[in-house]
Amino acid sequence: MATVDARKLAAAEAAAALVEDSMTVGLGSGSTASLAVSAVGRRVAQGLRIVAIPTSEATADQARALAIPLVTWDECRHIDLTIDGADEVEHGSLDLVKGLGGALLREKIVASVTTRLVIVADESKLVDRLGAGGRPIPVEIVPFGWQTTARRLSALGAEWTMRLTAAGQPFITDGGHLILDCRFSGLGSGRELQRRLDATVGVVEHGLFLDMTSEVIVGRGTGEVLNLRPTGKA
Repeated sequence: MATVDARKLAAAEAAAALVEDSMTVGLGSGSTASLAVSAVGRRVAQGLRIVAIPTSEATADQARALAIPLVTWDECRHIDLTIDGADEVEHGSLDLVKGLGGALLREKIVASVTTRLVIVADESKLVDRLGAGGRPIPVEIVPFGWQTTARRLSALGAEWTMRLTAAGQPFITDGGHLILDCRFSGLGSGRELQRRLDATVGVVEHGLFLDMTSEVIVGRGTGEVLNLRPTGKA
């Protein structure tokens, strides 16, 4: 665990160093992104002048505690740089699976208006093909009629489980939705699956983040980082 944390910290520190004065910055969610938010907060305390948009209520609380200035969407038309984590990163394309932390909808909204999306991760998140790491693809759905949405996902080949809290209750996202964690046997083309999920009634968003990543900063146990950029699409 200490080695993994050191890897995450190295990636987070390197990403935070990319933030410059006068930027509007997207602040991601999850354990590695949280380390990056802390690093950005230290730079703000030293005089860095930025404004930020958080991707979750938890990140918003962390940012306020660090005195990172937050702005609303009324005040923000674009985001210069977003730092976020990922659950899987595909070699080459740098396509992502995100959302195991439950913030995928807000994360995708932020990513969609970001000029430069920088992902921080440790080496365990790198996979040859999305789905190869054994992690599910989170699918955020509306509570009303969720059973019908689940049946539609099953028809697409999903084996799903309802995301639950530690108390065994359905996990509710910041947007008031449910999450079904889906595993698709023989995932095949991520773009075809994306198209089908986007067309499924009742699906609010999903954890496939394709063609969105500008750069991935991978932390290594030595304290060094590896900078990856997209090299092509599968």
